[in-house]
Amino acid sequence: MVIVLIILVNLTGGRDDGGDSPADVSAGAPTQRADLPVLPVDAPPVTPDAEAACTPLMAALPLDLLGNPSRRVDSDSPFVYAWGEPPTVLVCGVDRPAGWTVGESALQIDQVQWYVNTDDPTTNVWTAVDRTVYVEVRVPASIDSAPVTALTEHIADVLPYREPDPAP
Repeated sequence: MVIVLIILVNLTGGRDDGGDSPADVSAGAPTQRADLPVLPVDAPPVTPDAEAACTPLMAALPLDLLGNPSRRVDSDSPFVYAWGEPPTVLVCGVDRPAGWTVGESALQIDQVQWYVNTDDPTTNVWTAVDRTVYVEVRVPASIDSAPVTALTEHIADVLPYREPDPAP
C-alpha cells in the first residue's frame, strides 16, 4: 500500500487536486476514543516470542468491539489494547494462567481454547491457551463472553495453533 501511495504521489507530482487523500480514510474511525480516559494496564515484560507473535495481532485488532470504541492505554507493553467503558482489555504475551492445571477444562470458542478465571467478582479473565503465546482478555463480570467471541476470530487468524500445555 505504501508503494501505491508513493506511485500515486509521484504521478500527481505531489499536487492536491481536491480529491480524497489517503489520510481521509480514517475519517470513519471512532471519535469517542479521545473522550475515554487513558486506562492504566499492567502487563508482563515483552519477550522475543511476544514481540514476534503479538505485533501482527495488534495490527489485526478492530478499532470498535461490539459497538465499544477503542481507548488509549498506559502500559509498559505495546501489546495491550482496550475498548469501551467498562473496559474490555486484551494483553498479548502474558504468562501461563495461574490455576490452569492438568485436568482443568478449557472452553472452545470457534477455533480457540480459552481458560477462564472467575475468581475476581468484578472481572473474568479469559486466556487463549492454544496459541504460540498466551493472550489474555479481561472482561467485566457483568458482561457475557461476546467480546471474547468477537476477538477469537482475530486471534485464530493471526496466531498459529499450539497444543495446550497446562502446568502439571
